[in-house]
Amino acid sequence: MATALPIIVRQLGRQDFTETFPLMKAFTDQRDNSTRDEIWLMEHNPVFTQGQAGKDEYILVPGVIPVVKSDRGGHVTYHGPGQITAYLLIDLKRLNIGVRGLVSLIEKALVDTLAYWHVIAAPRIDAPGVYVSNGKKIASLGLRIRKGCSYHGLNFNVDMDMSPWQRINPCGLGVEMTQLSDLVSCPPALDQVMDKLTSHLMAGLGYNDSEVTTEKLMLTDEC
Repeated sequence: MATALPIIVRQLGRQDFTETFPLMKAFTDQRDNSTRDEIWLMEHNPVFTQGQAGKDEYILVPGVIPVVKSDRGGHVTYHGPGQITAYLLIDLKRLNIGVRGLVSLIEKALVDTLAYWHVIAAPRIDAPGVYVSNGKKIASLGLRIRKGCSYHGLNFNVDMDMSPWQRINPCGLGVEMTQLSDLVSCPPALDQVMDKLTSHLMAGLGYNDSEVTTEKLMLTDEC
């Protein structure tokens, strides 16, 4: 069943993780039953983030790239330009979606997006994320649920410098990473992939309409 109000989609361009992280935490803490769901789309400046299950030994040689601890699930991952980061700020109770259901619909949105460019991919039961047919990982998931609402989300490698992945053990799996631009003959623009992914995420969440903005969320102390 489609929801009544459009979801808000924020297309935010390049952002620092250290600025975005506290904003989505605050948004989740301050929302109530009338707060509309949002999807935040962006690229991050280079950063390694360490989830709650992250171990220091998974960070091999970070060099000049900062390492930031996060409250999401999962281990260590890399964010950088050319990668789509989508944060899903969703009231799961209102949509009657469980955590496993949210993970599954995110993975399906990624698989369906890749299928548009004729790339075969699938999730793994033992490790959240999406993997292409040769076993390489192309997208990572990490979520946090608070007050029945989600934040954090997914990273989708589209056309980026892959060398920083060699500085960590991604997600503690020892898995090799890949990206869309290495799997197709004519790599699409990042914005095109972002639009397709957003459409699939909205469909999975039950949204037919969106309100798109480029404005970064600003929260006041009273919210």
